[in-house]
This record gives sequence, C-alpha cells and structure tokens, in this order.
Amino acid sequence: MKQMEVTIMGQSYILGCPEGGEQSLLNAVESVDREMSAIRNAGKVKARERIAVLAALNLAYALAERRVSGASTAGVMPGEAHLDGLIRRIDQALGSDGQLL
Repeated sequence: MKQMEVTIMGQSYILGCPEGGEQSLLNAVESVDREMSAIRNAGKVKARERIAVLAALNLAYALAERRVSGASTAGVMPGEAHLDGLIRRIDQALGSDGQLL
C-alpha cells in the first residue's frame, strides 16, 4: 500500500492508497476539500468537525441522488466498495482519538 500526503482545508493528511488508486483518491480528496471549503466560505458554520459532517452528508446525498436517478457516477464519485475502503483508510489515519480535524 502506497502512502500519499493530501491537503483538505489547509490540513495535511497521510493516507494509505492501493497501487493504481492514486487518481481515485485524489478525486475524492478534491471533492471533500471543495465541499468543506464551500461550507466554510459560506460563513454559517465555523467548527471544522461540523463542516466535515455537513460535507460528508452533502456528498453522500449527491451520490444517493445519482443512484436513484440512474445517472452515471463514473469519474465523478468513487463506487460504494471504493468508498468503504476510503472510510477504512481514513479511520486508520485518524487513529484511536477519532478526531477528523
């Protein structure tokens, strides 16, 4: 497993990534960073943890809407199995303290 350093809302993270999955991980990081930054820039929410939760909900909702409408998610969002893997890697990166940001 390869390790990659990524930045989300100015904070660096080292994430594990399977060989060949670099671009998918970078796409996911870009989506999360864009969503979190948009929430922060709107100025209504200040706490990073709340921003992260709202961004996760927004992205999950968008993915669910695409599934319901039958729209293709290719190249836009990673598949469900890939998301599960990303979640596991994020959990590992967070360690035992459970703090996202």
